[in-house]
Amino acid sequence: MHHHNHHDHHAPPNNRRRLLAALLMTGGFMVVEAVGGWLAGSLALIADAAHMLTDTASLLLAWLAFRVTDRPADHKRTYGYHRFPVLAAFVNGLALLVIVGWIAFEAVGRLLEPTPVMGATMLAIAVVGLLVNVIAFFLLHGGSRDNLNMRGAAVHVLGDLLGSVGAIVAAGVILVSGWTPIDPILSLLVALLVLRSAWYVLREATHVLLEGTPPGVDPQEIERLLPSAVEGVIDVHHIHAWSLSGERPMMSLHARADGTVAHDTLVARIKAELQERFGVEHVTLQIEYGEGCVDDHDHGAGRGGGGVDEGPAKG
Repeated sequence: MHHHNHHDHHAPPNNRRRLLAALLMTGGFMVVEAVGGWLAGSLALIADAAHMLTDTASLLLAWLAFRVTDRPADHKRTYGYHRFPVLAAFVNGLALLVIVGWIAFEAVGRLLEPTPVMGATMLAIAVVGLLVNVIAFFLLHGGSRDNLNMRGAAVHVLGDLLGSVGAIVAAGVILVSGWTPIDPILSLLVALLVLRSAWYVLREATHVLLEGTPPGVDPQEIERLLPSAVEGVIDVHHIHAWSLSGERPMMSLHARADGTVAHDTLVARIKAELQERFGVEHVTLQIEYGEGCVDDHDHGAGRGGGGVDEGPAKG
């Protein structure tokens, strides 16, 4: 018997509309800020545009995460398209590293040989950017507080808002004192924020793509917990945990039973324990009976494709 639980997390239409509106506003102004920074000679604006690129990408990935849950799995992609945003995030992270390197190179050159900056143009663009980010933040903040995509997107836009404030301060310094080195200095600070975001994105995406153990899931703890928490379980082994995306942990494992509890009851109890304590909703479970059933021939199986031994029962 094979039991597979699939739980799709559908987003309310209101959340999607808010997210799409914030995405279009942030992405649109990102282009304006990049062009304006180039025309004004402001590296700080270009760096802030790069920062907005990180958040535009985050908004896009959040929107894609909403969209892919609507696409059903098929015989070629039995898990659907939940890995697509992870792949996009990985590519985005690599691109951001290249952008950070270019900003740092340009900033050092401008510190050694200062270049003129159009302070008034820089100030005007930064002020408009602040307004755009304020509107985008309230759009997202007004969405579902329980949805991780919406909350994460709001945090990213808040970072953009602070970047715009920094650009306004730098433009004010240039207009008042004419001290243009503040522009590359600020661009380096913003580049560090972009670098932090890029590193976080790459680390998380790589972990998922390598089918690393999801946060909060400890196979050793599961080995200790289940025999004592679930009646009828002697031991568990061949535990494999991975995730399709950051919010969809999955697991496969073998459980050796003493036969005192009905098979279906035992499966239900084990799965309920894993969901309650570790938040794993999709579990592929094989129940084994008798001595000497633990072997090593499938050690390492059961990962991304969800395959495990076809035993007498799965949950």
